[in-house]
Amino acid sequence: MNDETDKPEEDAPEAEPQGPRGGERLAEARRERQISVLEIAKELHLDEPKVRALERNDFDILGAPVFAKGHLRKYSQLVGVDHEDVLTDYYRLTRSQSIPPVVTARIRPKRDLSPGAWIAGIVVILVAGLGYWLFVAQPFASEEPVNQTPVATPVEVQTEDETLSDEADVASDEEQAVAAVEEAQPPATQEPDLPQADVAESLLPAVVAEGDVRLSITFMGDCWTEIFDANGQRLFFDMGRTGRTVNVSGRSPLSVLFGDADNVSLRVNGSDFAIADADRRGRTARLMLHAP
Repeated sequence: MNDETDKPEEDAPEAEPQGPRGGERLAEARRERQISVLEIAKELHLDEPKVRALERNDFDILGAPVFAKGHLRKYSQLVGVDHEDVLTDYYRLTRSQSIPPVVTARIRPKRDLSPGAWIAGIVVILVAGLGYWLFVAQPFASEEPVNQTPVATPVEVQTEDETLSDEADVASDEEQAVAAVEEAQPPATQEPDLPQADVAESLLPAVVAEGDVRLSITFMGDCWTEIFDANGQRLFFDMGRTGRTVNVSGRSPLSVLFGDADNVSLRVNGSDFAIADADRRGRTARLMLHAP
């Protein structure tokens, strides 16, 4: 027996198929079915040059292999060719490209810093910190006590002046109202035992001027109160304290805001007045008082 007879048949080189392969097989089937390249291009969503490149087995123009194989499979279905045979031809034609080269990551050697670099970095940090302390931090530390003393006094004086001004305005308004009432009516003899609410009510005129609203407020608890007349004049703008009675009158309508409506009792033009539920918003109340 010689060496040729001992060699197994499977070691023999595989015979290359004859005839059209891959895209050429699809082009031949297309022409047999009388289908134009334009129709195939519409179905594959490609332009005609790429379809013709596919028929010439020029797969690189289609991009990645996955796109070429996808177009070959769909093209096979359109012309009635077994796509397995077409893909087998594709793998044979691109055999040299099927095995990607092995690329290994290059390991970069570690570079250790020399002790000299560490020492230089530490020296730079120390010098920068010392310079910051000498030129920035120390001047601010020396000037800070000087700047604190004159700032507090103007703010405190300004707040006190505003408070005194508001109290003076309220007191002036009340004194003007009392003086006007005393000029219109002769002073009445007051009993020393009358409560403060009765005294305040007796100072108001019995008849309200035409177009004006007279309002009397008795505070049964602390309540922030704001009262403006129709001309926008502020009649009362303060915290009403428990047991205090405030009497005002102004052009109709009066705009009234109570921070806690449950702590007030009202009389409008000499008659008791109840705050409606529609004018309440929780504990607060906003209402408009009109002349009779």
